[in-house]
Amino acid sequence: MPRPTPAQLVYGSATVVLSTLAMLLLSEVRSGAGVAVIAVAGLALGLLVAVTVPIPRAAPAPSSRGADSSPVTRLPLRRTEPRATEHTLRS
Repeated sequence: MPRPTPAQLVYGSATVVLSTLAMLLLSEVRSGAGVAVIAVAGLALGLLVAVTVPIPRAAPAPSSRGADSSPVTRLPLRRTEPRATEHTLRS
């Protein structure tokens, strides 16, 4: 199983905290068993959100076709110092 991405961790954690808080406030549960059920439901919902966040895919490898796979030609680097004629003032 691949490691979770930072986006999956953030979305899952935020879902656990916010959904558990909302369920506790809306249900007004006072018993320990009710709080435990809501906490487990929040964790399950956070896990579901973290798993369903899209995982970025790697770029596909270039295919090795005959004529299409031409070698990359490297151009020589340009000179970085300015030429004398570029910055001279002409009268």
